[in-house]
Amino acid sequence: MRGARHAGWAAAAAAGALAAAACGGGAAGPGPGVLSSSWGDPQNPLEPSNTNEVQGGKVLDMIFRGLKRYNPRTGAAENMLAERIETPDSRNFTITVKDGWTFSNGEAVTARSFVDAWNYGASLKNNQKNAYFFGYIQGYDKVHPETGAQTADTLSGLRVTGPRTFTVRLNQKFSTFPDTLGYVAFSPLPRAFFDHHTDWVKKPVGNGPYLVRSYTRGFQMSLRKWEGYPGADRARNNGVDLKVYTDTNTAYTDLLAGNLDLVDDVPAPQLKFVKADLDGRYINAPAGIIQTLAFPYYDPRWDKPGLEKVRTGLSMAINRDQITDTIFHRTRTPASDWTSPVLGTDGGFKAGLCGAACTYDPGRAKKLVQEGGGLPGGQVRITYNADTGSHREWVDALCNSINNALGNDKACVGNPVGTFADFRNQIGQHKMQGPFRAGWQMDYPLIQNFLQPLYYTNASSNDGKWSNKGFDKLIDRANAESDRVRAVRLFQQAEAVVRDNMAAIPLWYQNGSAGYTQRLSHVALNPFSVPVYNEIRVG
Repeated sequence: MRGARHAGWAAAAAAGALAAAACGGGAAGPGPGVLSSSWGDPQNPLEPSNTNEVQGGKVLDMIFRGLKRYNPRTGAAENMLAERIETPDSRNFTITVKDGWTFSNGEAVTARSFVDAWNYGASLKNNQKNAYFFGYIQGYDKVHPETGAQTADTLSGLRVTGPRTFTVRLNQKFSTFPDTLGYVAFSPLPRAFFDHHTDWVKKPVGNGPYLVRSYTRGFQMSLRKWEGYPGADRARNNGVDLKVYTDTNTAYTDLLAGNLDLVDDVPAPQLKFVKADLDGRYINAPAGIIQTLAFPYYDPRWDKPGLEKVRTGLSMAINRDQITDTIFHRTRTPASDWTSPVLGTDGGFKAGLCGAACTYDPGRAKKLVQEGGGLPGGQVRITYNADTGSHREWVDALCNSINNALGNDKACVGNPVGTFADFRNQIGQHKMQGPFRAGWQMDYPLIQNFLQPLYYTNASSNDGKWSNKGFDKLIDRANAESDRVRAVRLFQQAEAVVRDNMAAIPLWYQNGSAGYTQRLSHVALNPFSVPVYNEIRVG
């Protein structure tokens, strides 16, 4: 996951209106059984179909439950609100929603709650970032055409057939479609979202184990346990205060001082100290995350014949082993493909797919850059957000590696952007003039999710606007394949197209890291590297 969303929240937050509407002023202090955790402001409002970045996703995972939920330990897609999902042909699905579920405002969760939410998310007029995830449902081309105005307001492939049943007809076979339904975009929505949208945005109402109590942008979001939550995965604490930090080192310092209970991104400079600092209260676990460098293909300088040699040369100029060892202390693993080892070989991970193109070879790197016509503009400026993730350290190291390989100490420089939100806004406005950081956290544990959202023509997270017809055709064939083994092979063929064009440079697979105080127990990270907040005990 991810990227961005909605002017309504930004305006309200800028005026401080959200916190005032939620609790009559500033956020209240924590009560008994409430933990505090580091966080970053989401770019836009917490509308499920408009949130495709990590910080907003953390909150939505706490306040919403969908048809499926990904097991916090294995990542497997398991029924949550879905009583059953049936299909005779991998194209037509009948979904039955469990009885007894409500939103926190008391409204029942019905089939209509899902159908209305999906229609809203797909509609062009609502300009939702995750609209693309509804693209397989029949009628999407009418409600969200590539050009021109929409000619329908609802997806023809969705039909409510009873209080708890609805049908979905796809525009092609998609055998793993049910497994995607744990993604946040497919969450249900209450009528209040549609009838009182402005108020809902200020204080979202969901059906998950937590309630939004207050939010002050740049400071804190407070969530509290929903006592009436009907699910088995109820909160084991009384709430979570998500505190905004623009510097992970400051968050870590607050953790050590006892001013913060949990950090879920241990900064790189502290990795060599963290085990001793926290006396074992440190988690380093594999996660479905890959860090890459993306390119602005909307810039003609980066989208001309021969530039694939330059991109491949840059990849070969990066000493991944040295960076992951010295900067990240082996909490990252050099990438050899564009997916993640957490998928396993059966799920599509293919170690070594990148081959020589991801192997440090400074001599070959320099030659390829020269053969490709040289660096566009004579220099690469790698843009990244400077507020989270220790990006400054690794970007500087990466540029040093490239400069040494190319024999030019000005060939590569870092281009920091102050905040993640500003960084994402610039990406969304197509303002990148060179390579930019493009970390990807899986939305669901399928090889398709590491490829299609990022590289398919006009896909939701294809921020660089790369396009390749051969890749698109292979993805379409893989999605339509009912045999899982054959589908995975087709996805891997599509991934080879990404490799041959070096559409993006894979850097490393990322482990999830977290540290916590003695106040907490039962702390764990899920395969998405997000704390399993509802299982944490306080005291």
